[in-house]
This record gives sequence, structure tokens and C-alpha cells, in this order.
Amino acid sequence: MANASVYAMLLVAIVLEVIGTTALQMSQQFTRLGPTIVLVVCYTAAFYCLSVTLRVIPVGIAYAIWSALGIVLISVVGFVLFRQKLDLAAVIGLGLIIAGVLVVNLFSKSVSH
Repeated sequence: MANASVYAMLLVAIVLEVIGTTALQMSQQFTRLGPTIVLVVCYTAAFYCLSVTLRVIPVGIAYAIWSALGIVLISVVGFVLFRQKLDLAAVIGLGLIIAGVLVVNLFSKSVSH
């Protein structure tokens, strides 16, 4: 699998995880069937896509990217869709997470470019 397609698959995994987490919030503690089904399907597909990326990307690096971008994206979804507030400390922290992912991807020799 080429590097671009590996990272595309990782991005798909992240987006599916964010959709699944959004559905988790909407499931209201698994009391709504539709969102519960969406979250199970999305989480299953997300973990499959993540597993495919592990053929090329080291697990620690893949998981760091997965979790960091997932945190940032679900925070944006929470802000936009659920009107959850982000204070200055949260925004700074999210910025540091993004900076960390950039440092790992741009400067680490652990990442296959």
C-alpha cells in the first residue's frame, strides 16, 4: 500500500471514529436505536481501517495521529453540533495537540514518508 493511500485510510478511520462518537452522543446512552447502530458500524469500520494502516505505520505513530485528530475533530463537532463551549485553555490544548501531530509527522524518523 502506497504512503498516500495509507494516510488516506488513516484519515477514513479517523472520520469514521468521529462519526461513531457523534452517534454515541446522539444515542443517549444507547436508548436510541438508529444512532446506536451507526456508532457500532462506524467504530467497527474505523478499527478495520486503522488496522490496515498498521501494515505500514508503526502502531504508536498511527494511534497518536488517530487519537489527536479525533480529539480535535470531535471537539469541533461538539462545538458546532452540540453547542458545547470551548474555553481558552481547551483551544490552546487542542492547538498543542495539532502541533504535536505535526512535529511527529514532519520530523520523526519513526514515520514512513
